[in-house]
Amino acid sequence: QERLVESGGGLVQPGGSLTLSCAASGFTLDDYAIGWFRQAPGKKREGVSCISSSGGGAYYADFVKGRFAISRDNAKNTVYLQMNSLKPEDTAVYYCAASAKYLGYSPWGYDYWGQGTQVTVSS
Repeated sequence: QERLVESGGGLVQPGGSLTLSCAASGFTLDDYAIGWFRQAPGKKREGVSCISSSGGGAYYADFVKGRFAISRDNAKNTVYLQMNSLKPEDTAVYYCAASAKYLGYSPWGYDYWGQGTQVTVSS
């Protein structure tokens, strides 16, 4: 069965860093673009970053540009989201998603989703 599992979330102080991981099981990520999304309480799910299947294209929402970095290690079947200079407004549940045909920020374009990992930025 195809699964995505996020890990690496937690509580961090403003200005701190976290690295999220998205590991796949039951399928190979090589042929899939990966998107990271987040959803804060009472807000819509929003796209944060996405990366092409080859890793050659990486894209970021304006509100994380210069602070977050997405990468992938296809040999480990894992995608990462390095988050630096975290702000309280980055607090949300972060989800990864995989798509065989789409690269972008519309949740409807993705085939598989993880269960999410909580990131809380607070002093």
